Amino acid sequence: MTKKFEERDLGGLRKEIARLVGEVRESKPLVHHITNWVVTNFTANGTLAMGALPVMAHAAEEVADMAKLASALVLNIGTLTPSLIEAMLVAGKSANEKGIPVILDPVGAGATKLRTESALRLLDQVQVAVVRGNAGELAALCGVESEVRGVESISAGVGPAELARKAAGLLGVVAAVTGAVDWISDGRSLISVANGHPMLSTVTGTGCLSTTAVAVYCSRTKDYLLGAAAGLTVLGLAAEIAAPAANGPGTFQAHLLDALYHMDAEKIKTGAKVQYETTR
Repeated sequence: MTKKFEERDLGGLRKEIARLVGEVRESKPLVHHITNWVVTNFTANGTLAMGALPVMAHAAEEVADMAKLASALVLNIGTLTPSLIEAMLVAGKSANEKGIPVILDPVGAGATKLRTESALRLLDQVQVAVVRGNAGELAALCGVESEVRGVESISAGVGPAELARKAAGLLGVVAAVTGAVDWISDGRSLISVANGHPMLSTVTGTGCLSTTAVAVYCSRTKDYLLGAAAGLTVLGLAAEIAAPAANGPGTFQAHLLDALYHMDAEKIKTGAKVQYETTR
């Protein structure tokens, strides 16, 4: 926790998120994904809509070089294989050498031994900046009782705010627990993001896209608590804008990409539903 964060007021936090939105569009950072094959196209298009540049490189023979060219790295275990985990380890260590943020999405952790152990192995061998997951996934990584069915969280033994703080402290990361309200913590400070819409749950890959959004904005700041809050605020607000114009999941997906494309500082300053507290 920095003195700078302690001194933020709510309006100041909105302004910082808005500033990151503009900086991403100006700088067009490259975000390297080793991600879920189910959602590759959607997350690539979402990255472009936010103003960043996506690259989806999975081959172990090139991921180290690609990570060095990027401004952030996403590791998403949604469709994991043993060889893919090895490629993630190579890319993650390369990103660490360059000092770029690694964002981990432990999809389905807690559902199978392979998923849980793979996520923990990545956390052990790679310096991860942010872990973004649902309550069941983060609980599984912390040894908290939870139920995960497939890749969906059914329950966790503690509330999401407490879980975010606990996960951050135990794992040594910024932890983002997403749900109806998103909770983000570095173990001391805590941010809640109440932006979002139920339609997000009707489209495969919106959780993965939230991880990408975190990576996009973490690429422009070393304050990963702020970067994670920015990503989740932008996606949640875009969903609120997109939903009224949608006739169902198909049109919602298209309108969501459009809303991300048209996101700007004014929309953030007037629409961001963020709050924070600090434990000193």
